[in-house]
Amino acid sequence: MRTARKPARLRPRAKTLIGSMREFLTSAVFRQVRNTIPRRKMPRWDLHPLLYILLTTTWCCGDSLPERFEAARAFYVLSCPKRKRPGTSCAGFEKAVAKLPICLLRALAVALRGRITTLFGERLKVGEFIPLGCDGTRQEGPRCEELERRLGTFGKVGSPPMIWNTSIVHLALGIPWCWRFGIGGKASERHHLLFMRKWLPPCALIVADAGYVGYDMVRELMAQNVQFLIRMSSSATFYTDRKGTPCSAWHEGSVYYWPKSIRDAGKPPIRGRLVRVRGRRQKTDVWLFTNVEDRRRLSREMAAQFYRWRWENEGFFRTYKRTLKMLKLTSRTVRLLHREAEASMLATQLLLVQGALAMPAATSAGELPVMCSPRGVLLEIRREMAGISRTRRPFDQRLAQAIRERRLRTTLKQKREWPRRKTHKPPKPPLILTLTVEYKNLIQQHLRTMEKTNC
Repeated sequence: MRTARKPARLRPRAKTLIGSMREFLTSAVFRQVRNTIPRRKMPRWDLHPLLYILLTTTWCCGDSLPERFEAARAFYVLSCPKRKRPGTSCAGFEKAVAKLPICLLRALAVALRGRITTLFGERLKVGEFIPLGCDGTRQEGPRCEELERRLGTFGKVGSPPMIWNTSIVHLALGIPWCWRFGIGGKASERHHLLFMRKWLPPCALIVADAGYVGYDMVRELMAQNVQFLIRMSSSATFYTDRKGTPCSAWHEGSVYYWPKSIRDAGKPPIRGRLVRVRGRRQKTDVWLFTNVEDRRRLSREMAAQFYRWRWENEGFFRTYKRTLKMLKLTSRTVRLLHREAEASMLATQLLLVQGALAMPAATSAGELPVMCSPRGVLLEIRREMAGISRTRRPFDQRLAQAIRERRLRTTLKQKREWPRRKTHKPPKPPLILTLTVEYKNLIQQHLRTMEKTNC
């Protein structure tokens, strides 16, 4: 006799901060991280307390690392009383972090991405896509001899040493997905994006600004079956079958991306779809190029919505650099600086995914997702670590109340005039030309060559 199938149990909500962290830092995650390197014999700092304290120091209050270390260590000792006690000195903690292989932190990032995919599931999708924005920012380091020699300076003479942080952020949830670091004055956002394409989930849609315009990058993304939505500028040249269609009358349509230098080199054009989005408040239009030519999968309205959500990249950098005080790193050696940057990004990701998981899911396809307030989540975490709570409610209920403001703005944000801030100039429209008979014959030749190559 066949027994009735029991209904699936709902995921129990974490009542404490350490329980919320264990939803992501599971035993399987630590097992995957430990398998990255050979296990040491009887280390003074075990991997479990070292990673927990390294991540929680990013959340703690304090003007110096020793102050944050004392708060993070006290929280770990109280939360994990059956674990081996960690070291007591901040100097020993820094030595243990310096000995930590950087590949171990990157393995932790891979394991966390897998855990995020498992916990969020379909909440990552908006329609048929997982919208991911890509952008970069700089972070300063201390003015010391080693960092200036190894990292160099950027811009004017006497500027501090910097590193470049290129991050891919989920646009509907506001959580970082993956990141890549480089030297502040020599890093390339395009190369970072091409390097991180192996970490992208299926159905990912990369949304980027005009800084990512480039034939080689677009062709490489299409070769890897990565879907993209990139803003175009006047440096891009497109060809269309439409005769006499000016830019002012363009809405959307199929085009060929074929710069003159690429055409002269004998390389084939890239076929895609060019969408023009009218600005709501400003008179500047936004021109978006995508390899999703099916309008039913990616409509013009949805493309406009995804590009407006690209501002989540800037919001994430503000959270990371201002809310968590990561505008300037504190490590004075290149080895410690790399580990501090990786650990701070992991801690920011862990903070934001806890807040996003506590938010209610969207009930309909057209409903905007409820997003957490990073500042509100950080305050609740700090209250939980200090053992101070204004109410007797569990941690999960207090975390669910940290909702971001959803007020619709009717006017532009006011900003102060900074002396060194450059006036932003929006990109100009791309150049749209009509295909001649000669160019059509060249395209047909390239298509026949590609068919023979594929056969």
